[in-house]
Amino acid sequence: MPARVGVLGGGRMGAGIAHAFLLAGAEVVVVERDGQAADAARTRVSGSAAKSVERGDTDQAPEQVTARASYAVDYAAFAGCGLVVEAVPEDFALKSAALRAVEEQLDDGAWLATNTSSLSVDRLAADLLRPENFCGLHFFNPVPASRLVELVLGAKTSENLAASAQGWIEALGKTAVVVRDAPGFASSRLGVAIALEAMRMVEEGVASAEDIDAAMTLGYRHPTGPLRTTDLVGLDVRLGIAEYLHSTLGERFAPPQILKDKVARGELGRKTGQGFFSYE
Repeated sequence: MPARVGVLGGGRMGAGIAHAFLLAGAEVVVVERDGQAADAARTRVSGSAAKSVERGDTDQAPEQVTARASYAVDYAAFAGCGLVVEAVPEDFALKSAALRAVEEQLDDGAWLATNTSSLSVDRLAADLLRPENFCGLHFFNPVPASRLVELVLGAKTSENLAASAQGWIEALGKTAVVVRDAPGFASSRLGVAIALEAMRMVEEGVASAEDIDAAMTLGYRHPTGPLRTTDLVGLDVRLGIAEYLHSTLGERFAPPQILKDKVARGELGRKTGQGFFSYE
């Protein structure tokens, strides 16, 4: 485990990733776009750390965990990090530019990873100076509760990085699923396929959202149904992934109209209070 880990982006995913590395004993620096976003990231990480103590996930006091965290608005803060994980929104141009900017701050031997859930690791690596030091680390939401990390290996990812990354994931108390770079990897491709079909069933009046989810939780022992999971992930995020998979894998991933309409209305799931279900 690198002693100093950087996280680019302190939103829900980035804060969760920072929290995971803090619990594992690393020093973590979170870089955000401005002071207000950095303060919000600090609040998220502190709240997450406090909940971990309440659940008994660690015997450390919350202040012991958060004492190893720092927050900045300048990429230069990543200097000295052995690993930086990018966790900015799922937009190729944004991620590509961010990764190049981060790489400029790192030593030649430092590792760089993207938390993308569907974008091509090889395409993102194409503009990097050291693609052999780059991989995908796809964490799952919510990061503290999830036990899975998808390790995505690009064509040029070094064997040393592949082996090291599996060790980091184990140190975080999670399990690595190793996949080669392909559209949607394994998890997003399967998860989105089920979710899109569930949406079509709602659209066609086959069954209610509640009953469709119950069929999967009770019949197939999924911990959460595909529609409630979509609400948790964010309908806008799911739409972006579906559009990308549609463009790369064909019509079976075409997003249904109900998803497009909900996103257009701002019904993005739990973060807006309304998705396929309502939230107070």
